[in-house]
Amino acid sequence: MDVLYVSPHPDDFKSVLVQIAAQFCPSPPRVVSDGPPPGAGAGGVGRGGPALALGGQEGVLWGVGAVGWYLAEAGGRVGRSLKERSAVWQWISVAQNEITPVACALTLPLLGVKGIDKKLQQSSYGVLMGLLKSLDRSLEPRTFLVGESLSLADIAMATALLLPFKYALEPADRKSVCNVTRWFVTCVNQPQFVAVLGSVQLYDKMAAAATHTVANANAKAAPSQATAHTPAADAEPAGGPPKTEAQLKKEAKKREKMEKFQQKKQMEEKKKQKPATEKKKAEKKELGVITYNTPTSPGQKKDVLSPLPDSYSPQYVEAAWYSWWEKQGFFKPEYGRRSLSEPNPRGVFMMCIPPPNVTGSLHLGHALTNAIQDCLTRWHRMRGETALWNPGCDHAGIATQVVVEKKLMREKQLSRHDLGRDAFITEVWKWKNEKGDRIYHQLKKLGSSLDWDRACFTMDPKLSYAVQEAFIRMHEDGTIYRSKRLVNWSCTLNSAISDIEVDKKELTGRTLLPVPGYKEKVEFGVLVSFSYKIEGSDEEVVVATTRIETMLGDTAVAVHPQDPRYQHLKGKLVVHPFCERRLPIVFDEFVDMAFGTGAVKITPAHDHNDYEVGVRHNLEFINILDENGYLINVPPPYLGMRRFEARKAVLQALKDGGHFKDIRDNPMVVPVCSRSKDIVEPLLKPQWYVGCADMGKQAADAVRDGRLKIIPEHHLKTWFNWMDNIRDWCISRQLWWGHRIPAYFVTVNDPSVKPGEDMDGHYWVSGRSEEEARDSAAKRFNVPKDKISLRQDEDVLDTWFSSGIFPFSIFGWPNQTEDLSVFYPGTLLETGHDILFFWVARMVMMGLKLTGKLPFKEVYLHAVVRDAHGRKMSKSLGNVIDPLDVITGISLEGLHAQLQDSNLDPVEIEKAKQGQKSDYPSGIPECGTDALRFALCAYTSQGRDINLDVNRILGYRHFCNKLWNAVKFAMKTLGDTFIPSGKPQLCGEESVCDRWILSRLSAAVSLCDAGFHNYDFPAITTAIYNFWLYELCDVYLECVKPVVSRADADADEGAGLRAQVCRQTLYTCLEAGLRLLSPLMPFVSEELFQRLPRRRPQDSPPSITVTPYPDSSEFCWQSDGVDREMEFIVCVCVCVCVCVCVCVCVCVCV
Repeated sequence: MDVLYVSPHPDDFKSVLVQIAAQFCPSPPRVVSDGPPPGAGAGGVGRGGPALALGGQEGVLWGVGAVGWYLAEAGGRVGRSLKERSAVWQWISVAQNEITPVACALTLPLLGVKGIDKKLQQSSYGVLMGLLKSLDRSLEPRTFLVGESLSLADIAMATALLLPFKYALEPADRKSVCNVTRWFVTCVNQPQFVAVLGSVQLYDKMAAAATHTVANANAKAAPSQATAHTPAADAEPAGGPPKTEAQLKKEAKKREKMEKFQQKKQMEEKKKQKPATEKKKAEKKELGVITYNTPTSPGQKKDVLSPLPDSYSPQYVEAAWYSWWEKQGFFKPEYGRRSLSEPNPRGVFMMCIPPPNVTGSLHLGHALTNAIQDCLTRWHRMRGETALWNPGCDHAGIATQVVVEKKLMREKQLSRHDLGRDAFITEVWKWKNEKGDRIYHQLKKLGSSLDWDRACFTMDPKLSYAVQEAFIRMHEDGTIYRSKRLVNWSCTLNSAISDIEVDKKELTGRTLLPVPGYKEKVEFGVLVSFSYKIEGSDEEVVVATTRIETMLGDTAVAVHPQDPRYQHLKGKLVVHPFCERRLPIVFDEFVDMAFGTGAVKITPAHDHNDYEVGVRHNLEFINILDENGYLINVPPPYLGMRRFEARKAVLQALKDGGHFKDIRDNPMVVPVCSRSKDIVEPLLKPQWYVGCADMGKQAADAVRDGRLKIIPEHHLKTWFNWMDNIRDWCISRQLWWGHRIPAYFVTVNDPSVKPGEDMDGHYWVSGRSEEEARDSAAKRFNVPKDKISLRQDEDVLDTWFSSGIFPFSIFGWPNQTEDLSVFYPGTLLETGHDILFFWVARMVMMGLKLTGKLPFKEVYLHAVVRDAHGRKMSKSLGNVIDPLDVITGISLEGLHAQLQDSNLDPVEIEKAKQGQKSDYPSGIPECGTDALRFALCAYTSQGRDINLDVNRILGYRHFCNKLWNAVKFAMKTLGDTFIPSGKPQLCGEESVCDRWILSRLSAAVSLCDAGFHNYDFPAITTAIYNFWLYELCDVYLECVKPVVSRADADADEGAGLRAQVCRQTLYTCLEAGLRLLSPLMPFVSEELFQRLPRRRPQDSPPSITVTPYPDSSEFCWQSDGVDREMEFIVCVCVCVCVCVCVCVCVCVCV
């Protein structure tokens, strides 16, 4: 029989974990807590935590990890599939490495353990709460962490959290992570937990203080009894061994520590309960958290019959609505229509989401994009158009491959090459299926009204087929071709990368930068000057470079044709100091005569400018770097050196040979790979290219002749500059994850056919299958098919290639589907201006090329989000904010904890922490989705940058509270028996005040309509904000109060009629005002709209999301005369109030 050795201490969570796991075993081991297992030696159980002596002389397992897994597997609690087992192991790692350290740092001092710094204890609370909030989000839709039953993941996490829940987390803490608390209580009430722990009491400071008070009272009343009882209390239960003197002292100290802690808590409570007579500074009222607790199944309509809470709370308002909207099909273009193909007289609105990377997580830039796009979609939907906002996700070739490679190395110590291509691709799909939907959940949290049934992934079969078809068609007509040219190469990734994946790091002078694979930092930002000797003379030419190692690949020296200093050197050669190579002196106008000596070294194979010079002058192209950054085609001792080690060696050799002149600081830009942080090298590689000259001209012409509109217009200059000077596009990537290029290199097994070279496009064919490619090759070389051997290109296509056809591939192109005929071309493309060229231009070019149509009619480019100080969002500055943290709120400690999970080095983490502490000294308060969306739209001026201040977002939460209170008051004013008129109209009995508020409502409707048409979101938010806050709440509601009060107190028929007119006017303002607000604040507008009575209950739309948006033809009561009359009245009232206040002040002074 197995024997389980554990610690006797009841709070040893490691021993608790294995004991609970043992409860699930078919044949539980015998538990021993009074001695070590055989062979443990003096170290005992403490040597490795719990131990399990296996029966039958099979040895001993040590440690909580090994023992816990063994017992849990025996009890079937480690997952049913490989996916679930991996998830269980992941949660165990979280429990051991993240939860346990902070839980111990927080609670052990409370249990009498000394040696833990007080600051560490205090900071641990914030870190723990941050971890719990993250866990809370994971548990929101789940009962247990993995699968549908309790597993070792739940046991490990629950036991790691046992001490905090028993000794530290107060009711308010537990309420803020209600999903975690619910899960924890579920776990500890399982029979297996109860068998080990008994009944677990959650910490309650009031109860603890009361217990402490009773204990003190009893001790004072009967000191002799207390003294007599102490030894018995300290002893082990009957049947257990007696405690040693050291154990008794330790427990006495623990009790003393706990008593001091409780006394401190009592003092804090007394301070809070001081008499109200004491003068206190006015404290700002804390934002209340009210939750929606009515049981509501996902997709079921929220309870709107119960009274509204006293104040606005995002958690209450945002609960339950989204799943109901989705289940009712409000976001689908088919809603309310018999057939998609049937023409809609109001038109069609179609927009596709800029597909976020599958590896990604929302940041405020995403939030801005989706707030704008959702507002536009909801507005068009409410206007009665057939509206589709199509979601999708990008496979993000490089980013995803890097993430999975790191995961494999971290968890299995395997590289992708160890696995092989097919097995690695399987691992990527597994990761995608487990983690790839996270960003979709975040989009739903933002209220995005996307048609999720049409969600697409760029590696789905439908889209992959479209990518393959696009490549083949463009290859067959010659648009895609094979060529050997310079590419941006990452030695760490072993792949070419696109320009957007190259960060430009600006240096002001000498700078040491870290480079992957090098222990020491590498010097950049210096200009090294050295000389080449003129062949056959003592004369020399001095050149300069920032990359001295590349001189090993020099094949010429260039000077300007008009430079008088070098006219005598025409036809001359210079001698390379390290080999027998002779370099011609060429004359080229690209040389700047005023820079340096006016002479430039030319390395055609490793510099983009030099490449062009090499082509013009037919120079030799010598590649001195292999794919891993090691030197090739160079003389010893440099052969085989790493590139930056060669930099030092070449510099020293130039000094030794007398060729070195000087070295000086030089401002420069260093290209850095955004994925690997490696220094990007220009490298000659045979790749696939898209010829863009003709497509670029068509794209430019489409804008010039007005068929495509770009808003704001100041981006036109950038557009034309790119399109008119466009270069061909390299689409090869040396990766495994992505769309493998459907091109095959042909080898003809016939002596009459000359063997081809890799860069020769004639020997490459494309095909939808290998058999189709073989047929093409046989026809091209006029040989039988059995003489053809094919090798498919190992490379994959640039991710932007699949993104470029996204607007039509999502609808099934090249097949003629109903969706393609209805929704393509689309209406609008909305995105950030930073990807105008990388994505927008390529969609336009490929849409025109492959479909003959523009993919959309308009492009709206929003600004880039910066922080409140105008700084670019950067992890190292600590100003990158997850929008969900703005929605739900987060403490400063929680923000700090997120930095620990990032890839920043310790110095950058400290810098980021200081930035967070400066900007968010009290963390970020809970603002809610509606306030965040409204704030982002309010900031969206048609400029290039947005300086986002989180405090302003909080201001819009207060605006939501104002709306809440206004509607609550209005509903009370309307009364339970109020019936609105069949449609908004004037009855002729309206007062000046009534006509004025209807005029202001009409003005707001007009401003919003114009704002949406012109993409002027600040105008929309300003119109709505001013109407609700300054006109309806501040003026009209105050005018309504006396009218209604007089009618309630007086039976006069006239007063009743005036009150009824006021109520109809008030209802019109509320109902139309909420409809105006709905596209921007969908949750609070739905919550309040559902409480209002309907004009025509029998055929009213079920949701505000599908209710018509207010139109100027419906609200046509704007009157400048009424506005001026009311403005005069308000001014008189203000003057009277001021006079009264002055008179009162004078009387008081007298």
